[in-house]
Amino acid sequence: MTNPFLEPSSLPYALPPFAEITDGDWLPAFEAGLQQQRAELEAIATDPAEPTFANVLEALERSGRILARVEHAFFDKASSDSNDVTDALELELAPRLAEHADAIRLDPRLWRRLDALHARRDQLDLTAEQRYLLERTVADFVRAGAALGDDDKEALRQLNQELSTLTTRFEKALLADTNDLAVVVRDPAELRGLTEGQLGAAAEAARERGLEDAWVVSLVLPTGHPLLASLDDPALRERVMAASRSRGRRGGEHDTRALVLEIARLRARRAVLLGFPDHASWVTAGETAGSPAAVADLLGRLAAPAARNAAAELVDLRRLAASEAGSDGGGEVRASDWAWWAEKVRAERFDVDTAVMRDYFEADRVLHDGVFHAASRLYGLEFAERRDLVGPHPEARVFEVTENGGAPVGLYVLDLYTRDSKRGGAWMNPLVSQSDLLGLPPVVVNNLNVSKPAAGSPTLLTLDEVTTLFHEFGHALHGLLARVTYPSFSGTNVFRDFVEFPSQVNEMWMLWPEVLENYAVHHVTGERMPRELVEKLVASRTYGEGFATSEYLASALLDQAWHRLSPDQADRVDDVEAFEQEALAAVGLDLAQVPPRYSSTYFAHTFAGGYDAGYYSYIWSEVLDADAVEWFEENGGLSREAGDRFRARLLGVGGSKDPLEAYRDFRGRDARVEPLLERRGLA
Repeated sequence: MTNPFLEPSSLPYALPPFAEITDGDWLPAFEAGLQQQRAELEAIATDPAEPTFANVLEALERSGRILARVEHAFFDKASSDSNDVTDALELELAPRLAEHADAIRLDPRLWRRLDALHARRDQLDLTAEQRYLLERTVADFVRAGAALGDDDKEALRQLNQELSTLTTRFEKALLADTNDLAVVVRDPAELRGLTEGQLGAAAEAARERGLEDAWVVSLVLPTGHPLLASLDDPALRERVMAASRSRGRRGGEHDTRALVLEIARLRARRAVLLGFPDHASWVTAGETAGSPAAVADLLGRLAAPAARNAAAELVDLRRLAASEAGSDGGGEVRASDWAWWAEKVRAERFDVDTAVMRDYFEADRVLHDGVFHAASRLYGLEFAERRDLVGPHPEARVFEVTENGGAPVGLYVLDLYTRDSKRGGAWMNPLVSQSDLLGLPPVVVNNLNVSKPAAGSPTLLTLDEVTTLFHEFGHALHGLLARVTYPSFSGTNVFRDFVEFPSQVNEMWMLWPEVLENYAVHHVTGERMPRELVEKLVASRTYGEGFATSEYLASALLDQAWHRLSPDQADRVDDVEAFEQEALAAVGLDLAQVPPRYSSTYFAHTFAGGYDAGYYSYIWSEVLDADAVEWFEENGGLSREAGDRFRARLLGVGGSKDPLEAYRDFRGRDARVEPLLERRGLA
């Protein structure tokens, strides 16, 4: 059979033909794609004609179509449903793809043509998007080493290949250790506090592993497991927390500590080679932040009040723990106990039981009557499930997105459930990147890790999972609604510290009264969530921000600490745990009861997932998010008028415009930090 990637997909919206793809197709498609783009790049670099936008920039944008098709499909498959073939292939491809990227950015002939074109940019009749593409491409080439000498380029190639292999190994080791450390429970009494649905999901996880008369608590990517808020047995809570925190640091083949040290060292060496004092300086030079100093200024402004708020919250938890123990002294509250006691305090103070809310958060209802409903009201979008189209996994669902009575927008794919073959966390990927130049519509996929219920039982989401679905769909909207000419600017191809902004804004609609009332319906009785419960939920939303902000900032500052090391400093670090403890103590975020959201040995964002020296992006983007939410509240909220402005001036431009300029165009001014400080109780 013909390899399905060698020609454009004939499916609607050029959806990859997942039903036809076999494991044997991946490598030949990559081989063909690499060969095709190398030939195209050779033609661009050796073109005897004077450099023009068409024969350099536009030709680059058109190149590599086979490679783009297979990369989009493969890397979603490898992260959401890996197997021995994809695991081995990822390790094989990592250095080869790094080498291929370097072959583009470090080609002196290509760089000369780009540089010459850039020197004449004021004489060229370029549109705003074309000029920005030229400027961004030149800047990216320079940051990638295009202006280096031959010896330095060769050293850079070696570093890039080594790093690509190490980060892939980190991701695979973490997934294996996460699966290996799943907590097996044999005594049902230990599971008291869980709902029937949670028990069913744990039993289903055990069945999928071939375990009889058992329940399995599969680990999630963050340190704190969602079930810690419900499990009444403190011993089981501690087992779950200990399993989570021990990932990557138990010795053996899945230990990631040596990988962490080597990745940090190589990144520091590469940064100096590229003319920067450290990796964080290299990363932020290509982001809106501009420098690690700007990042440190924001994070430092938040760290001290966050730690104070977390300490105050701990006093409340200890008070309640002591009261229930009948003691006059402070009750013991371990890291594994925090979420459980926090729910007790929340219930005492606000009369809110978030576990009860799960009955009102049936997944399909949340999706259709919450997530899709808000998008329809804001942007006029319509969603229809296409059961005739096959997604990347049998459980993935494909939806056609249209507007204005049927005008095509793109495809949205949702892969909701966790599985041992899926990496932790939640994310959005493009399966087809939109481009007017190439005539391609957008196809995007959201991956979540919701526990699959027992057969015949409804999928009931936690409050956090509802938030995650709205958040990830914000990324999907960015991918679906951006309308750009060039694939380099498609969808979420924006600065890393801006990419979280649209997704965080989309979270606001989760509790917007009209939206919440539409989807928060009891899955058995059909009754809407009582108004008093909604009011209590809204009132309680700011509770726990000390903990939430502290655990996040601990990880963001830890990421910065690893990546602000010079090569000499990185070489002297030989103990991951000691370095982590010192880094957190230095900023006052070393509370034993509030561990980092991600510790170094399982910090996939920074050691595998592309957020290296960039995990600060979430809070950086939240400054814009909180300011934009204030604008929506002042300008009609859930309305087409407000949505159309946000779509036209922010979502719609993708990466084709400087993001802060786009924000000023939307807001009429720069963002203020005060709304964020008020939201997180740090004012």
